[in-house]
Amino acid sequence: MSGTRPFSSPATGIIRWGIIGCGNVTEVKSGPGFQKADRSALVAVMRRTGEMAADYAKRHGVARWYNSAPALIADPDVDAVYIATPPGSHCEYALLAAKAGKPAYIEKPLARNTTEGQTIEDAFQEQNLPVYVAFYRRSLPRFLKVREILTSGVIGDLCSVHLIHSSPRAAEDSSRPWRLDPALSGGGLFLDLGSHALDLLDFLLGPLTHIEGSAATSSRGHEIGQCEDSVTMTFRTGGGAQGTATWDFAAAQSTDQVAINGTQGQITFSVFREAPVDLRIGNHIETHTVAHPRHIQQPLIQSIVDDLLGLGVCPSRIASALRTTKVMDTVLSDFYGGRSDRFWERPASWP
Repeated sequence: MSGTRPFSSPATGIIRWGIIGCGNVTEVKSGPGFQKADRSALVAVMRRTGEMAADYAKRHGVARWYNSAPALIADPDVDAVYIATPPGSHCEYALLAAKAGKPAYIEKPLARNTTEGQTIEDAFQEQNLPVYVAFYRRSLPRFLKVREILTSGVIGDLCSVHLIHSSPRAAEDSSRPWRLDPALSGGGLFLDLGSHALDLLDFLLGPLTHIEGSAATSSRGHEIGQCEDSVTMTFRTGGGAQGTATWDFAAAQSTDQVAINGTQGQITFSVFREAPVDLRIGNHIETHTVAHPRHIQQPLIQSIVDDLLGLGVCPSRIASALRTTKVMDTVLSDFYGGRSDRFWERPASWP
């Protein structure tokens, strides 16, 4: 669909949005971005509990609320749909949006596995509609600075990339239990947090290749139905440089760092922490402190609105998001005994 106009822009020149699943992620990170972006309006929200949807609509100044996703999608005043539910329902709601002829913006990760992600892509291609995914780091100034440094060539030829992430007992975060239920999330916290990091590497360095990896349950024994909390992988970047990445969601200390090494220098930064981007050339360190916007998804939302109106290009479409899903499936395949089927329904086959 690149280079074509897959969506007929509204005569008003404004994209009117509906949100399916107006939970915590939409309170500050995304919801207000639809109202604050240029040529964008949030006109309807949905949550299964009607009272909570009504409360959200009242607090955020949204005209209409629903407790049914099909009803919101059918609303003639909704031009495009933001699917902000856990991944377990992404495919269902995306297919409804495609059938209704409406573009969708889907929370990350795209789906529970590549099979569902491909089903979504096929449905929107059949309708000649665009679909976007909330890998919003692609539009954040901090990571655009990293990309700017990389493309400048100041660190020389790329040699290696190393990502390390650890979180203290993150797997026992009882406030977000759905993230540890593969039927809802597609896996453990690797799906939730690791997807952000992998998509960012794809954005900065090109599609990852030569993927190898493994996963384990390192902290609480081997109970049936327990998802992974430790992941290790190796890869090559789009340019052929070697890469390593590890995630540990049951560690004693927090670590969040990416190091990109070149023949002339090094770039280091964090995926999640509010930390500067450091450029090291010899003994000299150049620090770039770039703050995130308050509504962290707003820059990407703006790019989607511009894309839909033919005024720009969004950097996070389904093609790149599906690559990240395929990488995660490759790394987790052995742990789940394959991931092309509905593996969440056969937990007895996991370690």
